[in-house]
Amino acid sequence: MVTPTQTHFQATLRAIRYLKGCPEKGLFFSRRSLLTQLFGFNDVDWATSIDTRRCITGYYFFIGNSLVSWKAKKQSIVSRSSTKVGYRALASATCELRWLSFFLDDLRILITKSLVLYCDSQNTLYIVHNPVFHERTKHLENDCHIIREKLLTGLMHLLPISSSHQLADILIKVLPPWLFHSNLSKLELLDIFQPLACEGLKEGSIAAQTNQ
Repeated sequence: MVTPTQTHFQATLRAIRYLKGCPEKGLFFSRRSLLTQLFGFNDVDWATSIDTRRCITGYYFFIGNSLVSWKAKKQSIVSRSSTKVGYRALASATCELRWLSFFLDDLRILITKSLVLYCDSQNTLYIVHNPVFHERTKHLENDCHIIREKLLTGLMHLLPISSSHQLADILIKVLPPWLFHSNLSKLELLDIFQPLACEGLKEGSIAAQTNQ
């Protein structure tokens, strides 16, 4: 916004054309959605910003099949380590997951199943689960180690997921059309001008996909 160029203008037009082409899209919140499960997807790109080379963190959180929280934000500093930015992104998602659990508790909504966070970064998973790897990464900020603390206290489970099933990629990466539309279909986005489409919904589609 400070010094826009023709490239930025073309990117803006592309975003506007996409929004103009799907004004009928809306989130569907089914009353039959399971309110006993809270889970999320988290990922980060790697220095794809041409202007700053900062990484972008993205996450989605679901209660049952309903998408309730999502975010894409550029990280505040430039990092030379892909593992470091992945760990920082996972820490941000962990804080969001903790806040959602507290919020649901205040609303007296009982989550009976374990809280789950899906991550497709193998290096990040190794650091979290392996104390030896943990000791080798003292250059990471202390607040990032909140992930390991929440795992040890049993607040959540951190599970691996393949990149092709990582829903958070839709917020931070340029995906091929087939993968973009595949991920989009799992967000419970429906055409509000065609209410009959709601009748064909299959509850548990996301949960079934992630349990594979």
